[in-house]
Amino acid sequence: MGSVLGAIEKTLKSVDPEISSILDKALDGREISEKEGAKLFGATGSSLTLLMMVADYLRQTTVGEYATYVVNRNINFTNVCVKRCGFCAFSRDHRTEEGYFLPIHEVVRRAKEARAYGATEVCIQAGLAPGISGEFYTELVRSIKKEVPELHIHAFSPEEVKYGAKRLGISYKEFLLMLKEAGIGSLPGTSAEILEQSVRDLISPGRIKVEEWVEIIKTAHKIGIPTTSTIMYGHVETDEQRARHIALIREIQKQTHGFTEFVPLSFVHWEAPMYTKRLIQAQFRLPTGADVLRMYAVSRVMLNRYIPNIQVSWVKEGTRFSQVGLLSGANDMGGTLMNESISTAAGATNGQLVRPRDFVRMARDIGRIPAERSTLYQILRVHEEGEPNHPLDSVVDPDEVFGSYQKLLRTSEFRFVELTKGSNFA
Repeated sequence: MGSVLGAIEKTLKSVDPEISSILDKALDGREISEKEGAKLFGATGSSLTLLMMVADYLRQTTVGEYATYVVNRNINFTNVCVKRCGFCAFSRDHRTEEGYFLPIHEVVRRAKEARAYGATEVCIQAGLAPGISGEFYTELVRSIKKEVPELHIHAFSPEEVKYGAKRLGISYKEFLLMLKEAGIGSLPGTSAEILEQSVRDLISPGRIKVEEWVEIIKTAHKIGIPTTSTIMYGHVETDEQRARHIALIREIQKQTHGFTEFVPLSFVHWEAPMYTKRLIQAQFRLPTGADVLRMYAVSRVMLNRYIPNIQVSWVKEGTRFSQVGLLSGANDMGGTLMNESISTAAGATNGQLVRPRDFVRMARDIGRIPAERSTLYQILRVHEEGEPNHPLDSVVDPDEVFGSYQKLLRTSEFRFVELTKGSNFA
């Protein structure tokens, strides 16, 4: 470790003095300010190399050499949504022929199938379907828990919590307590994008407001429901706004200690309406490879003392570039997923399944120790050489086994317009 620190200290003398001073401060364990974080987002050349080195050093001293992953399944039960966010290519109007809705029995079937393939978690998020009842959310959680009690349910963004509470005419706290009683284990800290209202008003007018997102997250933490935290970057935000977002996440964590991880999500623009249809008058910055690495590194430097787990997104970046993220401050490889719809709809081409054996290879190839974790970051097993294959390793064609977003768009089985005519909706 001393030689690594020595190399860093030597490099500190040859880069931008201001960046060198900020990183020296980080190495001393002191907190990095918003202004300093924004400065780090501008690092290039040897300054960027040093930023990555420092972030990786902090990762090593904070969480060690494990590169973790979770065996999970994504279930996006509907793409029908009352809102039209400019970055979202997943949602459909309730009248469209491509609008689908998975009834509770189908979601339960998918959860049971996931468990049969070794999943410890289901991640459930969806559009805000018109006409859905608030009780649907609690009934969905309760039905999964009844059939697969050992499965951790990681479900419903703050936007969905707001919607469910509104449909029932109750407070966020009351609705969250209902979800907790039904068996929910944690919430995804998505629908965050950039937690700056001016940006949100531009890219997603009408979406949950910053103060509402913060209130729901803090309330969940206070009643014992942990959440993740996220940022979606690379669209129209500034470096200063990125840094303020991370600082706000840090401030919440100081108060509640309820975040399990921080997940940077780069903007996938290929099919995003606000980009393809030029729905907003703004200059899109679009994330480069260096931008992605800066985000992982700055996230580690700013959050290290408070949120130790920084996750790469193989869905956004692919498994190969995600390895570089793991050398830039990140320590977690994310989930197996089995199904992926939202990034795929936006134009991502990295598939919907990473098998445990692929995660093992990703980790070992960069000198890390591969380990399967739970949703809440308990180590479930450390992979050994020559161990038996995981059930998911045998899946050759995930689209054939688990279905796909494109198949859901084409099939007539779960058409939203048909299901809402019957009693099996809401």
